[in-house]
Amino acid sequence: MTTIAVLGNGRVGGNLAAALTRAGHEVTVADRTPGTAADAARRARIVINATPGAGSLDRLVALRQELRSKILIDVSNATVDGPDGLPADLLHPGSSLAEQLQKALPDTRVVKTLNTMLFPVMTAPATLTQPPTAFLSGEDPQAKQTVHELLTDLGWRKEWITDLGGIETARATEAAILFVPHVLRTSGFTPFAISIAR
Repeated sequence: MTTIAVLGNGRVGGNLAAALTRAGHEVTVADRTPGTAADAARRARIVINATPGAGSLDRLVALRQELRSKILIDVSNATVDGPDGLPADLLHPGSSLAEQLQKALPDTRVVKTLNTMLFPVMTAPATLTQPPTAFLSGEDPQAKQTVHELLTDLGWRKEWITDLGGIETARATEAAILFVPHVLRTSGFTPFAISIAR
């Protein structure tokens, strides 16, 4: 059992919080108000960033002290949205939200994962007709191992999880968000994920 704070109480955060609670973890969900988020982060061992990516950097930098020595799991994608509200471009071209977070929070162990799929797949990967892939990006091997174990609690099999390496590899997975609007326009909101076929 691990104490986890989920920052963001939308569909992504709510889905993750419910599944992690079912898996036996002690989970607190914080909305966007600074006091609530700070209190939740202070008491948690692991913090999950499920806030909208465009504002994540500012929100989390404000929690620098509370996030010191913690594992920060970043599942967000920082995008510039088009007129239809769907991602049209990346907010950090040539970089990534995860890299910006790690640079701004050097005492926090940032791990990027679960950002290459629609939110229902995050907690129910076996419901897809083909095995999906969950990618890990981060500098700290122990933090990535901890996140790997959390993913297995969410139903991810070992062979479905791929460690890509350092935090700079999050550029690749964050860029995958640019697939999403095109897939949604052709197939609707049917759950899907990026998968590496071997």
